Amino acid sequence: MSQSPCIRNCCLDQHDCCLGCGRLLTEITEWHQAEPWRREQISLLAQQRREARRQRDIMHPWVDPSE
Repeated sequence: MSQSPCIRNCCLDQHDCCLGCGRLLTEITEWHQAEPWRREQISLLAQQRREARRQRDIMHPWVDPSE
């Protein structure tokens, strides 16, 4: 069984994406009922979102993505 990507730093952005783990709110609520292949998919997507956020923050630290 895949371990949850939750890092207990939960805060949702304006797109309902957790700033801690990178999962969307729908993925967070789906997690416990999801099949193993879906958990792997959710984890991969969350990882990609975290990396994209990190790259945005490096490239444009002064830009507020909510604007």
